Amino acid sequence: MNSAGKVDLDDGIGWKSKLKIPPKDQRIKTSDVTDTRGNEFEEFCLKRELLMGIFEKGWEKPSPIQEASIPIALSGKDILARAKNGTGKTGAYCIPVLEQIDPKKDFIQALVVVPTRELALQTSQICIELAKHMDIKVMVTTGGTNLRDDIMRIYQKVHIIIATPGRILDLMDKNVANMDNCRILVLDEADKLLSQDFKGMLDHLILRLPKERQILLYSATFPLTVKQFMEKHLKEPYEINLMEELTLKGVTQYYAFVQERQKVHCLNTLFSKLQINQSIIFCNSTQRVELLAKKITELGYCCYYIHAKMAQAHRNRVFHDFRNGLCRNLVCSDLFTRGIDVQAVNVVINFDFPKMAETYLHRIGRSGRFGHLGIAINLITFDDRFALHRIEQELGTEIKPIPKVIDPALYVAKSLEDHQAIEDAINASK
Repeated sequence: MNSAGKVDLDDGIGWKSKLKIPPKDQRIKTSDVTDTRGNEFEEFCLKRELLMGIFEKGWEKPSPIQEASIPIALSGKDILARAKNGTGKTGAYCIPVLEQIDPKKDFIQALVVVPTRELALQTSQICIELAKHMDIKVMVTTGGTNLRDDIMRIYQKVHIIIATPGRILDLMDKNVANMDNCRILVLDEADKLLSQDFKGMLDHLILRLPKERQILLYSATFPLTVKQFMEKHLKEPYEINLMEELTLKGVTQYYAFVQERQKVHCLNTLFSKLQINQSIIFCNSTQRVELLAKKITELGYCCYYIHAKMAQAHRNRVFHDFRNGLCRNLVCSDLFTRGIDVQAVNVVINFDFPKMAETYLHRIGRSGRFGHLGIAINLITFDDRFALHRIEQELGTEIKPIPKVIDPALYVAKSLEDHQAIEDAINASK
């Protein structure tokens, strides 16, 4: 390592030994992320500076979606990938995008579009960390922030933009974001980007890109809108489908029948009995989010809340503090369901049960991130019983009645020594 704190790349032999690699993650991982072909990151012929960022991030080996995506994306082909949340999807596109950027060229070369501000911030953070040894400038731009500041930043050197659709279109329409040389477009959570919320925005956006471009499209679900978009804009895409089972393998799902007025009492009981590392609790409206957070605080538990009607700066601060472990519980609306990665969450509670299978899938994907263990508990009222049955059928999964005692081995992962106990508990629960 030289005096500037940079690893000396001229040392062809011992460069790996000089990296600041974080402590090895000893928690058990499920086959969602371990069921690989055994590739190593070095086998993808990546620049050494990028490999350094990957290893210093603590990523040891590529996950299945990364193994499938990285070499194809590096070949320049379009990709249509279907993979679960929490399986390393962000790395699957950030790594090949960073590899293809030429830092000497002072223009925008790649655009990553995501549906929410929180996901944009998280994705940009991962991208910046991976590129820490590369001279690549990553910019994040989302609605709810100062447009003038973004205009000033975009006039400086920017290679990769990570954005929500409305804001990047605004910058394009004002001729501030010049996309003439942007040859890579990534669409993460494409099903959401193509929903009614963003009606027609992606078609408009693609018109501003060069004709010769590469599109990498990732989605956990594939509604008709995604299929139509693919047929219109992707050129003979390479299809990746890692979605044989829609729910995450490490997540055990339970339901408890309750009356509406019993819900808070039931939640209090769960808090006292469960070994919660961190939990996320979902409500179906912003008003109920605030009311429930107040109740939980009155019960004496640390609790944050987040919803779409909050000011963006406030949302960012709450998300940042929760992710850094300053509070154990977070109450939120469905704003938070997509792609948000808080590794420490091992319990998800649906205080209000969702109406849609897709929403349920994204919610319970908050626990069991990157192949670790978690539980999802659903509070079901009389009116929810049909939705419970329908969602079970649509996802081909089993949501079991909650037992008097939940075996901690199903969601409290300690280290590799507990492997057998966890495997036994999961098998016994089937």
